[in-house]
Amino acid sequence: MTDRQALIAGNWKMNGLTAAALAEAKALAEKLAANPHKAQVAICPPAILLAPLAASLSGSGILLGGQDCHAKASGAHTGDIAAEQLKDAGAACVIVGHSERRADHGETDAIVRAKAEAAHRAGLIAIVCLGETLAQRDGGETLKVVASQLRGSLPDDANAANTVIAYEPVWAIGTGRTPTLEQVAEVHALIRRELRARFDDGAGFRILYGGSVKPDNAAQLMAVADVDGALVGGASLKAGDFWPIIAAKG
Repeated sequence: MTDRQALIAGNWKMNGLTAAALAEAKALAEKLAANPHKAQVAICPPAILLAPLAASLSGSGILLGGQDCHAKASGAHTGDIAAEQLKDAGAACVIVGHSERRADHGETDAIVRAKAEAAHRAGLIAIVCLGETLAQRDGGETLKVVASQLRGSLPDDANAANTVIAYEPVWAIGTGRTPTLEQVAEVHALIRRELRARFDDGAGFRILYGGSVKPDNAAQLMAVADVDGALVGGASLKAGDFWPIIAAKG
């Protein structure tokens, strides 16, 4: 496949206050407007920033996303946010199953699957995260773990239009360490095989790499076969750092 549009998504995690976030988003929008680029660009800020960013970025082409959603559309779920509420605030996508959610909140594949279904229900693109721990990598279990997470986390209604896969080795997130290009290629090839085997349009799903993606390694990582973009953490917080990653995909 050569027609999968690259997606570069920034996960701001629990960072950003309104004034600074709006300034960085404006700077990024101006950079994108002034420089031709082929990639689709998304920012996933804390949920409280979605509405002001949606107003500020209207017409910029930058997609907004949530970092998590509840499986239910409404109800007595104090502190949670429904996919429909994210959509209402201006989101076009939502991250589900990030390793920090799996580890810190005990999210299982079944929970992630339900959240992906909720995203689809609300008309959002689900960015479904997968990845192994260092112990699993050292134990030679990476492919087994990633395949199991993929099968358990993707709902049957997933397709290339409503779902993106993000491979993020847990041990590489925020550590400055990255897998070798060969290791990235091996896992992305596995994910592609699994998608092709299960879905009629499996060749069309976008598969992102995430985990210490930076301006100085982005081009190499995204040149790997079946790497269709990146899910970027800390380097997405500043427009000056995020733009070179976007530009690296052409």
